[in-house]
Amino acid sequence: MTHLNIIKLCVGAESVEDLLAWHEAHKHIWRSGTTEHVTRMTPKREAEVLEGSLYWVIKGVILARQKIIDLEPRTGTDGINRCALVLDAQVIRTEAAMRRPFQGWRYLDPAETPRDLPKQRAKDDVLPPELARALAEIGLH
Repeated sequence: MTHLNIIKLCVGAESVEDLLAWHEAHKHIWRSGTTEHVTRMTPKREAEVLEGSLYWVIKGVILARQKIIDLEPRTGTDGINRCALVLDAQVIRTEAAMRRPFQGWRYLDPAETPRDLPKQRAKDDVLPPELARALAEIGLH
């Protein structure tokens, strides 16, 4: 079976560091070694998604991903059923890839996913999102 990824806007984040800070501030509510993102729609292709990753779009550019390890039902305080994407806490930086805005999440075909940055580059100084976007537009990042 092939895996399937999910792509999601990282609303409110200006950088990968903002995502990491949000995880740090909320880690007390998740199981050790995980983070969660709760969404209204449950992926129908669960088996494929559990082999994939959630790719984060920050300021119009895919910059990071997290491995999806489980899907769990959640009920909001409003009584609406939702789905928690349970993610490995490790955030893996990726090559920059432009993405137009969209609502909710989308499936992301493995052929369209950016490559992970090599481990030695993951600790490089982070490019400002505008520069990463400009480089992605011309295919240099």
